[in-house]
Amino acid sequence: MKIGEKTFVAIDYTLSLDSGEKVDSSPEGEPLSFVTGMGRVLPGLEAALMGKAVGESTKVTLDAAEAYGEVNEDLLRDIPKSQFPKDVEIEVGMTFSADSPRGPMPLTVAKIGEDDITVDLNHPMAGKRLHFDVKIAEVREALEEELAQQVEGCGCGGGEAEGEMNCGPDCACG
Repeated sequence: MKIGEKTFVAIDYTLSLDSGEKVDSSPEGEPLSFVTGMGRVLPGLEAALMGKAVGESTKVTLDAAEAYGEVNEDLLRDIPKSQFPKDVEIEVGMTFSADSPRGPMPLTVAKIGEDDITVDLNHPMAGKRLHFDVKIAEVREALEEELAQQVEGCGCGGGEAEGEMNCGPDCACG
């Protein structure tokens, strides 16, 4: 069977950046599974997998615009230091989680001022070209239960441009 619309797919993958740094991968023996057409993986990655079968491997490169978008300077926000935990030494690059209308949202510390901390609300992979090395582990017709579960989805296909993620634990958001 080949990957098509509303197909259950399981992939072993490694995600790396232009530098060669590996930033994510499926755990050994635990492929990432999803149903196509449900917004669980990046559209460009899913499109590259269409027509593939179990055992096939592919390398997929997505430019920033095809992945999580370019860095949006409007998503840099100044937050008073008083709103951060007092028992934590804040450093540039640290990530915190904040509640948003769509669920938890990561905030990355971009700059520390005297009274404010500038946080970056862009997706952590915004502005980066992504390189996926993928091997197809399983392809089959999706079960009704899987189709019902997938409707909740993670929103990987949208929302990031506004600095909001709505990802579940099995989401390939990087």
